[in-house]
Amino acid sequence: MSADRFQAIETGLEGLVILERQVHQDNRGFFERMFCESELKPWIEGKRITQINHSLTTERGSARGLHYQRQPAAEIKIVSCLQGEVFDVAVDLRRGSPTFLQWFGCVLSDQQHNAMLIPEGFAHGFQTLTADVEMLYFHTASYAPDLEGGIHLLDSKIGIDWPLPPTNLSGRDQALLAVDASFSGITV
Repeated sequence: MSADRFQAIETGLEGLVILERQVHQDNRGFFERMFCESELKPWIEGKRITQINHSLTTERGSARGLHYQRQPAAEIKIVSCLQGEVFDVAVDLRRGSPTFLQWFGCVLSDQQHNAMLIPEGFAHGFQTLTADVEMLYFHTASYAPDLEGGIHLLDSKIGIDWPLPPTNLSGRDQALLAVDASFSGITV
């Protein structure tokens, strides 16, 4: 499906899409639309962007995640790389989903002008493939620390094939646990 300024590419995990932004260039540089509520309506389900975050990760190979929020703070997230290159990953945690615990990863970069649109019920993380990576995140729910969850990014049950050995994890991310037998997913 295409919109005026966005091309959506299906990933095989329901609701998870890669957005390729249309870039208009001339001798001055370029212009691209990062978000448009009306054009992204099929994926944001009438929700509004309530929070925008910007991050800088300085070291190549650094990894962040895998994070998610439970109801009532579950969120749709649109993640873009403004500078550098990352391997961006989403893991399906939706209870009853036919793709439960399956993951999808792709390269996001400032050169590709793409983004990952992550629906509610997914965990998200990334690894930097270059130094000094800047990321921009649009969220449909504000951060709620008491409703946040996470899964260790090296969980063998998920088996993410990271391009580099993940390094430079925060203390919080190092302490995340793997999925155990009692985890049946999250409700969206």
